[in-house]
Amino acid sequence: MILIPLFFVAYVLPVEFSCNFSILNCSQHINWSAALYLFSPAELNPFDPTSFISKLGFGANSMLFKSSFFPGISFAAILASFVIWYERKLLAKMQYRVGPQYAGRVEGWLQSFADLFKLLFKEVVIPAKADALFFMAVPFAMMALSGALLAVVPISQNIFITSSPYSLLIAIAVLSFFPLVTVLAGWASANKFSFIGGIRALYQMISYEIPFILSVLGVVILSGGTLSFSQIVASQNRIWFGVPMILGAIVFYITAMAELERIPFDLPEADSEIVAGWLTEYTSMNFGAINLATYIKLYGLSAIFTILFLGGWQGPAPIPGAIWFMIKTIIMITLFLIPRGAFGRVRIDQLIGFGWLWLVGLSFANIFIAVLLRTTGIL
Repeated sequence: MILIPLFFVAYVLPVEFSCNFSILNCSQHINWSAALYLFSPAELNPFDPTSFISKLGFGANSMLFKSSFFPGISFAAILASFVIWYERKLLAKMQYRVGPQYAGRVEGWLQSFADLFKLLFKEVVIPAKADALFFMAVPFAMMALSGALLAVVPISQNIFITSSPYSLLIAIAVLSFFPLVTVLAGWASANKFSFIGGIRALYQMISYEIPFILSVLGVVILSGGTLSFSQIVASQNRIWFGVPMILGAIVFYITAMAELERIPFDLPEADSEIVAGWLTEYTSMNFGAINLATYIKLYGLSAIFTILFLGGWQGPAPIPGAIWFMIKTIIMITLFLIPRGAFGRVRIDQLIGFGWLWLVGLSFANIFIAVLLRTTGIL
């Protein structure tokens, strides 16, 4: 029943429009038997370029399918749901706890989906003095930014939403919008704790964005000045850049942790001081959407690390490149999750000083090494 209006909009309506909505006096006739294709599984196969659904422009190679399903937002959301469960079980094992065990029976693997249904039926609360428009816009903005980040991150040489010669620059530009959204959330909440959390997030992200950008310049230099993710991966045929650019990889990892506001850099959400920071007033699926967007960003940053420092989808031939890419990305996700179970929270002065002093210095040292390797012809 859902596909019938789709058939009308994509097939019937253009014919009616070309005939000035006078089908009886039109020389162009509608093949109504084509509607029977809507009930044929073969004609609805999006992976078959000759199927009816592909001819309508909704096949697996269409921009709509890529952005909505794979490798777009639906794929990332499902992966993020399992990462949430994986994190809870991993940290439980590290701290000699049980973690989720009931939903889904086997190790509680459906716990993330149980939490989703719980949030769906909770009340959406908007504080009385909050700016309702901007307050409600934040979850949508977070999801939109996370989706925009995925748009330029390829999974393999042939699996991507869109390809651009400036994909690295686009990814950095998208990430730079997140501090603005967090401050907007704190301000729109009309809550002092939320606003303090938003300002902390702004301090933290700005302090770490400079070394974050500098950490990738060494990779750009070694790859011949390209800003394309695909060409950066192709430049690592001889050696992964994580080996000569180990300093850049370390700086990228630390600054990405700060960008994600994960322990030990979770000061914007310090529960012992400012409740949940800029998230304090968000409930129900508003909170759920922001949390999901954060885990999608975790996947995006892990994928970017894989592309820049771990050779992307390169690996032994029997295993497809996309599989190698996902294996490396999941390993990086695990490395981002582990510190939460092992470290405490740093102070705001320690965080800012470490970012501006040590990480910026290491970033410049990494750039110097990259220039030296490039000019001497070693890489």
